[in-house]
Parts: sequence; C-alpha cells; structure tokens
Amino acid sequence: MTIRVVLVDDQQMVRAGFRMVIDSQPDLQVVAEAGDGDAAVALLARTPADVVLMDIRMPGTDGIEATRAVTALPDPPRVVVLTTFDLDEYVVAAIGAGASGFLLKDAAPEEMLAAVRTVHAGDSVIAASSTRRLLQHVAPLLRGGAAATPGAPDPALAELTPRETEVLVQMACGATNTEIARGLFVSEATVKTHVGRVLAKTGSRDRVQAVVLAYRSGLVHPADLLRDAPG
Repeated sequence: MTIRVVLVDDQQMVRAGFRMVIDSQPDLQVVAEAGDGDAAVALLARTPADVVLMDIRMPGTDGIEATRAVTALPDPPRVVVLTTFDLDEYVVAAIGAGASGFLLKDAAPEEMLAAVRTVHAGDSVIAASSTRRLLQHVAPLLRGGAAATPGAPDPALAELTPRETEVLVQMACGATNTEIARGLFVSEATVKTHVGRVLAKTGSRDRVQAVVLAYRSGLVHPADLLRDAPG
C-alpha cells in the first residue's frame, strides 16, 4: 500500500526538497502540492490523501486554519505541521485545530519519512528525539489552556485504570510503544491495547490529542519530560 502525501508550503524549493525525499521511497508518493492554505483546502477537498505535511506560517490562510478546515473534511487525512522552535504557540494552536503531530522543518530526511509513516499508522510523532525536545518547549503552553481545577479529577481521565493512566503518562513523555513495553515489562501488543483503550475512554482522536489532555488536565507536568522521558 502506498501512502499518499500532500505537501503544503509557500516555498517551492522546500516542497521540491520534500518531494525528492518522499518520492525516493517505494511506499510513499507525493500526490499533490499547494503553496498556501486556501489552495490546500480546495485541493484536499477533491484529492484523496493519507498524510499532509503542512507549514504553519503561510500568506493568506495560515497552516492553523487550513488544518482546521482539512481535518473537518469527510475522511480527512492526518496532518503533520512543520514548525521551528520559535513558533511554539502556533504548534499548540495547530494541534488544537486537529493536527496529528508536528515536525521541525530542519529535521533530518529520515525523521520526516518516519513521521509520515508513523502518523499514517495512527501513532504520533512526538517520540522522535527532535520533537521530544520541541515538546519540552510546548508543554508549558499546553498547561496554560483549559486546565482542570486542582484536586478535581478530569472526567475524561476518570475511567482509566491505573495501568492505562501509567501508559498515558509515558505517552505524554514522548515514549514509543516499544519504550513503554520495555519500561513496564509487558509486550508491545499489550501496550497497543492499553493505548487503544486510553484513546477510546478519553474520546481522543489520536495520541497527540491524548497527550494534550494529559498536560491540560494536570496529569503530566513539563518537568516530567526531563525526569521520565526515555533516552
């Protein structure tokens, strides 16, 4: 099965570089490109796609609003927003708009390829080393929005078992399923089952949304990244 990718960036040279890397892979194919948010939304309304690499800062409709519109489409693709360290507030807004992950624009080609495959598989791209560092910047901003009242359990977390809560904490610290399995001394299949239950019980569309909930509810704090994140 070929993963269909759409590139959205106002810089043609950036798109050309991404296309060269993606099209070099037998399981990936760039099926379309757009140079701004409006064009991206119109394009994706008529072009089947699996993953969109979406620049945040573009003239006209920016990546945040484009992401919101794209994820509202019937059978929407998963969106990975492209960002830099100085755009943390945009990352939070983009994930709130429905993005399934984020990637640094200067990430190595292999990280970009891994991000496309991982997000397509329904996972997040927070686990990559560079995005884990980015999460350290973003986490304090996540705590700044819609946090639960101290001492009052968030209703979305109330149904989780202790083990499911433990898995969510590890997810929020950037751990992959393999890392969680190793840390909890269980099989990776068991971790996948726990992750699925966490998403279902919290009403999270994907892992990224569950991670946002973990920070905003106060279950996980930014300092936990440095203390608990694997690697």
